[in-house]
Amino acid sequence: MKLLPIIDSLGRTFKTLRVSLTNSCNLGCVYCVSGTDEDDIKDDSKDGEIISVDEILKQIKLLNEILDLEVIRLTGGEPTLYKDLLPLIAGVRELGMKEIKMTSNAFLLKNKAKALAEAGLTHLNISLDAIDPDVFFNISRRKNIKKVIEGIDEAINSGIEVKLNSVIMKGTNDSQIIPLLEFAFDRKIVVRFLELMKMGHLQNGNFSSSFYSEEEILAVIDLKYKSLKLKRKKASTANYWETDEGQVFGVIANESEPFCNDCNRLRMDSFGNIYGCLSENKPISILESNSALELSKKLLEALNHKQKVRFKGSEISMLAIGG
Repeated sequence: MKLLPIIDSLGRTFKTLRVSLTNSCNLGCVYCVSGTDEDDIKDDSKDGEIISVDEILKQIKLLNEILDLEVIRLTGGEPTLYKDLLPLIAGVRELGMKEIKMTSNAFLLKNKAKALAEAGLTHLNISLDAIDPDVFFNISRRKNIKKVIEGIDEAINSGIEVKLNSVIMKGTNDSQIIPLLEFAFDRKIVVRFLELMKMGHLQNGNFSSSFYSEEEILAVIDLKYKSLKLKRKKASTANYWETDEGQVFGVIANESEPFCNDCNRLRMDSFGNIYGCLSENKPISILESNSALELSKKLLEALNHKQKVRFKGSEISMLAIGG
């Protein structure tokens, strides 16, 4: 039976699959969770049993057969807490995926980076929102930034392509823009500054008072560096600039410069639900899809959830779906 074409009226399809492996994290970043003193932060908004490695690989294989995926990105929560991370990465590589990416806070990375690279991990986005230890504590509610920096350096030394992601919040860590920029420049890696997103507790919380725009970020950088904006790549979440010295940095401006019109991302949570867009809090279970045709119909349903212009906010926590 002929499969339905997975494409919408704007020409969008799914080429990047983001898989959330766990809804637990060992940091408590203020833009992600509202606050707790527990060592492990957990999102309890969803009930159910986290699916197994075999089930994740089965779903990735089925989705890839229909979508011809270009990128698999593993997220969380914090994916390094997932006990079967190495066999999962190795399994994804055996499926023929050339780009296997992950987003991590790097807190446990020092002792894991080499093994991750050997398993097949090619790219790593590391969340680092401050260089100053006190500011790092204020935003992450954790000490020992040294562990994060050691993890970053070990990932670089292991041959994984590393980028930094830094969420900038007014009055919290906006003082860290230049230090983060120069930390990345010193290591010859790219840092992307992120505008705050209306997700989880921030959707109806103190979003406006904490929001720091792309324009404000660039104004700080312009005080020290001259830069030229580069042409945006199709489906990219970030805009990039290059300094006079050839150093590149980016800004992911979800509010100021929305990128919904050519979004190619599909998300799968740790319970086997897919999401075509974070703005639509409508999980679609694919675990019981028994045919390619049935799965295609669910993919079209997810694709229909995409926004035409901009992200409008979500009750989903970044902890549950990886942002």
